[in-house]
Amino acid sequence: MAIVVNMPRLSDTMEEGTVAAWLKKVGDKVEEGDILAEIETDKATMEFESFNEGTLLHIGVAEGDTAPVDVLLAIIGEEGEDISGLLNGSSAAGEETEDKQSAKSESEGSSKPKEEVTSDKGSQSGEIPEGVEVIKMPRLSDTMEEGTVAAWLKKVGDTVEEGDILAEIETDKATMEFESFYSGTLLYIGIQEGESSPVDEVLAVIGPAGTDVEAVLNAKPSAGKKEADTSKEPKKESTSETTDTVSEAKVVHDGKRIFASPLAKKIAAEKGIDLAAVSGSGDHGRIVKKDIENYTPSAKAVEKPVVSTTTSTATAKVEGSAIAPIQLPVGEESNEQVKNSQMRKTIAKRLAESKFTAPHYYLTIEVDMDNAMASRVQINNLPDTKVSFNDMVVKACANALKKHPQVNTTWKGDTTQYNHHISVGVAVAVDDGLVVPVLKFTDQMSLTQIGSAVKDLAGRARTKKLTPAEMDGSTFTVSNLGMFGILEFTSIINQPNSAILSVGTIVQKPVVKNGEIVVGNTMKLCLACDHRTVDGATGAQFLQTLRAYLENPVTMLA
Repeated sequence: MAIVVNMPRLSDTMEEGTVAAWLKKVGDKVEEGDILAEIETDKATMEFESFNEGTLLHIGVAEGDTAPVDVLLAIIGEEGEDISGLLNGSSAAGEETEDKQSAKSESEGSSKPKEEVTSDKGSQSGEIPEGVEVIKMPRLSDTMEEGTVAAWLKKVGDTVEEGDILAEIETDKATMEFESFYSGTLLYIGIQEGESSPVDEVLAVIGPAGTDVEAVLNAKPSAGKKEADTSKEPKKESTSETTDTVSEAKVVHDGKRIFASPLAKKIAAEKGIDLAAVSGSGDHGRIVKKDIENYTPSAKAVEKPVVSTTTSTATAKVEGSAIAPIQLPVGEESNEQVKNSQMRKTIAKRLAESKFTAPHYYLTIEVDMDNAMASRVQINNLPDTKVSFNDMVVKACANALKKHPQVNTTWKGDTTQYNHHISVGVAVAVDDGLVVPVLKFTDQMSLTQIGSAVKDLAGRARTKKLTPAEMDGSTFTVSNLGMFGILEFTSIINQPNSAILSVGTIVQKPVVKNGEIVVGNTMKLCLACDHRTVDGATGAQFLQTLRAYLENPVTMLA
């Protein structure tokens, strides 16, 4: 079903927004979290992300156009979906909203005649002092009705600079950072951490230190401020003249920060305009997009570049410095979306559940594999016998589990299930992901039986001929990436197991034996344990026993 996305209120005083740039076009696929557009508010140019998934079916405000808050910005839905009803409905809704606002204004005008009178003559209950700003709960998404303050990053009494992050605000769709558009001292916090309030409720007050906050909260907005916000262009020029002069003096003479919107900075950089020479018409002399577009440099500032054409590429020389041509790479960005198989979805679900419910910790040990390599050669010299190092690891795990039953357990919430049987699962990579066939009663199997069973199960796993029963019932799991040259790695526990062993490759390197440096063969093993059932000491003892079996394979033949 198509979703209407309205022009969001991205700042506490925003009444309308200008689409500086669309980053998606009609027909494009949109994922939740994708940046739809850059929207210029009265204070900054901000990225506006999508909270919905689908296809961008309609753009209601073209690039460069301005529209009031809550006006249709875009429609997202299924490809080919009929949105004519929404388009007709939006225009009707717009008229209805306008009528309601007009009626509301008339109603407020008739019910609050004193406020209009006092606005002309100066509020009898006091006005908000100059330089003090009352910040409201902003509308940070198109459907946001209320917000929750997840965290305050400033406390009362802290100095706040324009651009500082004041708080993290949780909307109905995401937790977003809310930055200050003013400089001063944080005088008051109206909504505490963890509390929620509707949009436009008082969030904070910023102003000069020592300001009477109680008077500010009880005061009505000053007529002067209201006039400055709603006046036409000629009035804005006259009222901002003093502000611009102060702002420029602060920037140029004091070397302070230049207050400009990100979009204004970007355009200025492209046009080579010095921001310090531009007068801002925004709040507190802030430079906005139109200030850059309307800027005319003085004759003194204009310098004609001298162009040298002695080479095939013209090089501009300004004030004696050469600007070398920049060769930037060009290409076409592309991607492909492949539908997830049922196996991939199941793997994602199971591993996520395991990782985020079982408290994992990891223990790594290095094993001397010289004797294991020699024993394997002798075993494989026997007729009709083929044993891999992985088979030896599986057998050693089964024997070690018998001596450390705490590792062969399952967490059941109120109880811990001790499994008296030992069935080792062996992770096998297949085209669609990963499967874990299970060797039932592994401790009762010989090395050759393990080798034959693993070969059979792995072969049928790759041809998708395993039955569900053959992949169920493991009490411990082994994952081996040694054949790919991986030195060591960690694995996510295959629940309901309490542990999984990650097996690396055998590496030939210098080792110390009997006080001498000799060439040895070692292999790293990493045990991932569920801390709810297996404590660190228990896991360490299990690995010591496992190493003893692998370094002395003859003990596994008994």
